[in-house]
Amino acid sequence: MSKVAIVYHSGYGHTKKQAEAVLAGAASVTTAALIAIDADGNLSESEWDVLKAADAIVFGSPTYMGSVSWQFKKFADASSKQWFSQVWKDKIAAGFTNSATMNGDKLSTLHYMFTLSMQHSMIWVGTGMMPSNSKAAERNDLNYVGSFAGAMAQSPSDSSPEEGPLPGDLETARQFGKRVAETAGKLHK
Repeated sequence: MSKVAIVYHSGYGHTKKQAEAVLAGAASVTTAALIAIDADGNLSESEWDVLKAADAIVFGSPTYMGSVSWQFKKFADASSKQWFSQVWKDKIAAGFTNSATMNGDKLSTLHYMFTLSMQHSMIWVGTGMMPSNSKAAERNDLNYVGSFAGAMAQSPSDSSPEEGPLPGDLETARQFGKRVAETAGKLHK
């Protein structure tokens, strides 16, 4: 059975809620762990060990000023020890993000995560979902934000984590987590 680790930073709780949905999807298929990057951008040694043992690592960060949070960036920089030994080579990688606006330059955040995973010689997995982009589409439809590269969510700037991300974005995250876990299971038998 494959192992999936979801490592994320959440500034206000919205991205945490999205991370929990990714976890629920992954855990419906395999063993999954949720690892929160702390407010100072750190992980414990035991959390680094969980990432080392995982077959898939899903990265998550809010989009701040067109990229990952500084706490996520600190984590990424600290992963240079794993990079040097290529500890994450051939692991599945994926990413998700949340911002207050519908676009919010979320794709820049996913590109950052993609580049990080390529530096680590990982194998990137996208959503595998068609966007909800017809005239009949409604805000809570699956993949309404319309991302192929990774899961995107939108939470209004004045919403609490109980109010956002919306149910459709959370279902998108759940199905995304399931896809990552299924892909890891196929590649790491």
